[in-house]
Parts: sequence; C-alpha cells; structure tokens
Amino acid sequence: QLQASGGGLVQAGGSLRLSCAASRSIFSIYEMAWYRQAPEKQRELVASISTSGSTNYADSVKGRFTISRDNAKNTATLQMNSLKPEDTAVYYCAGRVYGSASPNYWGQGTLVTVSS
Repeated sequence: QLQASGGGLVQAGGSLRLSCAASRSIFSIYEMAWYRQAPEKQRELVASISTSGSTNYADSVKGRFTISRDNAKNTATLQMNSLKPEDTAVYYCAGRVYGSASPNYWGQGTLVTVSS
C-alpha cells in the first residue's frame, strides 16, 4: 500500500528527495515515517511525522533531513540534504495507525548511496 521512490547515487554533500505514495488515504494513518537499514546493521527510525505535523528525527539526521506529508495527495516525503557516506542505506517508508506500537504498513525499500 506504500510505494517508495527517489533513491539513487549522490556525492557527499548532495541532496536527494524520497517520496512515499499511498494507495489509500493516509489521513487515517497516524504516523508516517522513514526507516533505513545499512548493510549489516539493524533497521533504524530516521524521521516520523504525525497527523498534527509533529515531527521526530534521529540525532544523526537532525538539521539535514526534513520529513513532510500531504494528506490530500496521500504522500510523504523525506528531503535529505548534506548527505554523508554514513547515510548510505536502503530507506523504507512506513505508516502506523493510532494505538499501534509499530508500523502497520511498509513500502518497499529504495536504495540511497552516498559516495565520498
């Protein structure tokens, strides 16, 4: 139900914009989020945004990444600036309904590779 896109290869210091399109209204999805998983590492939360617009970021991306959502267009985006090689990972969008402790919906991953 979630389709992620926008990954690619970029040099360090560059920018990428990831998009997550939902096949259904995301208005009822309380929290939209982006996770990432680097090789041989566990999946980690990168950023999340609630229906009220409240955001949360991993310390490693604060000030560089911006998450947003458009309920009318059923999309969520992750603007990534000042990318670093350590940002290289497969990025996943996810949706969590109110009351759920973990995401209920996952998109397929999109690979982001940052070269030094």
